[in-house]
Amino acid sequence: MTTKTRGLRPGMTSEHFRTFGGNHLPGLMGVEILKVSEAGVESRLPVRKEVMAPNGFLHAATVVALADTSCGYGCVALLPEGASGFTTIELKANFLGTTHEGAILCRATPLHLGRTTQVWDAVVSVEGSAARIAFFRCTQMVLWPK
Repeated sequence: MTTKTRGLRPGMTSEHFRTFGGNHLPGLMGVEILKVSEAGVESRLPVRKEVMAPNGFLHAATVVALADTSCGYGCVALLPEGASGFTTIELKANFLGTTHEGAILCRATPLHLGRTTQVWDAVVSVEGSAARIAFFRCTQMVLWPK
């Protein structure tokens, strides 16, 4: 797959995305957007009781929510001119580990930035560690006004 060089849409900064999802799932989960650039999105999520599974470890859906949010925000930031939005048409996660304290980090990067689809990869790791706990890939369909 190839990535076309495309600039960020105006106003697509980490500050914008910190408030963009505030009253939605990313805000509820506590997602923190650290960096938004043409190279992708970096984010963070503090691990706390509310995002844990009953077994005492990080819930898989928490990891997916962080990765999907990061990829989705990257998609929004890099939509082609004239596009009205996107919708996720496929996602996959491979889990390699977990954590029960601290925070998790996500780095989402574009693999393909096409006119009709985008493909993004994300790696989720434990903050302050080299431990990678998940690999994530999603495909988004770019939406156009009718």
